[in-house]
Amino acid sequence: MFLNNTIPLYIEQLVGSQSGALGSDVVAAAVVLVAAVVLAFIADLIFEKIFLHYAAKTKYDCDDLIVDALKKPIFYTVSFLGAFIAAEIVFPGNAAIEIIMGLLLSVLGIIWILALLKIDKILFKHILSHVVRKTDTRMDDELLPLFKNVVDVLIVFFGILAILKGVWDADILPLFASAGIVGLAVAFAAQDTISQFFGGISIYFDQPFKPGDRIEIDDGEIGIVQEVGIRSTRIKNLYNNMIVIPNSIIANSKVTNYTSPEESMMVKVTIGVAYGSDVEKVRGILTDIAKSTNFVLDDPAPYVRFDNHGDFSLDFAMIMWVTHPGEKFTVINEVNTKINSIFEKEGIEIPFPVRTIIRQDP
Repeated sequence: MFLNNTIPLYIEQLVGSQSGALGSDVVAAAVVLVAAVVLAFIADLIFEKIFLHYAAKTKYDCDDLIVDALKKPIFYTVSFLGAFIAAEIVFPGNAAIEIIMGLLLSVLGIIWILALLKIDKILFKHILSHVVRKTDTRMDDELLPLFKNVVDVLIVFFGILAILKGVWDADILPLFASAGIVGLAVAFAAQDTISQFFGGISIYFDQPFKPGDRIEIDDGEIGIVQEVGIRSTRIKNLYNNMIVIPNSIIANSKVTNYTSPEESMMVKVTIGVAYGSDVEKVRGILTDIAKSTNFVLDDPAPYVRFDNHGDFSLDFAMIMWVTHPGEKFTVINEVNTKINSIFEKEGIEIPFPVRTIIRQDP
């Protein structure tokens, strides 16, 4: 065992000469044990009177809890090491004592694992949880407990490895090999879930959109983002239906965000009038309609553009800006209604496609 190979060498160097001076290994062991207990109580007193005293003066609770979580493990560490050294002095090389002390040191290792798990819980509860509450996404609220569980598993895993290698001098390479094989098997079986998870991670750090944004995926799906989760993103489409899209699809798609970086949005309405219509009159009417429509911004000002000589009409484009993407269809509806009403009063014809078919007898 590691206990029998390493630590006793230091014990022999430290107390070997004094054992003869004291006349008895038992006396030397008793001195070491008493000194260890005294040091343990001194360390406990320092934590109680100094560290906890200053931690209590801060406005945060986490430092008090962390100091309190470290107090007992340090006390037990000093005491257990004193007991181990004393046992090695009295019973050097005794296999039974080696096993007993190995078990005690293993218990000490478990105490430290539990202490680190407690500190991990304190940090996540009192620090990181306050940070994620300030964000708009649900993803970090889901990632936080997941990340905490990963950290907890790593603490337990490496803590057990430290006990096996440091106390019992066990060969831990097979454990790493087994963990690698299990990891590959899990990754292969859950590759879709893993791709969605990492897609969610990329969305979280890249932040192409947030809840409340109006987005469009390159497959034509458009809607308002409701939630961004670890595996999927939920958007409410124009028909008020909830669409759940895997994050792996979004991460590999072109996403158009109509809300970011600004909520204002351009709205274009095209209209064709019959050939022979007064172009300037039509332009003036359309400009007045755009300026009088609800939700249309004054800055930038709306304008009308004579776009094209079409096959059967003169084509105009009305360019307007609205304060929010959600107002787009309301504006289009109001503009088209006004165009139809005013053009009818002004005698401006909106043509429809006409085809002349010539039949030729054989």
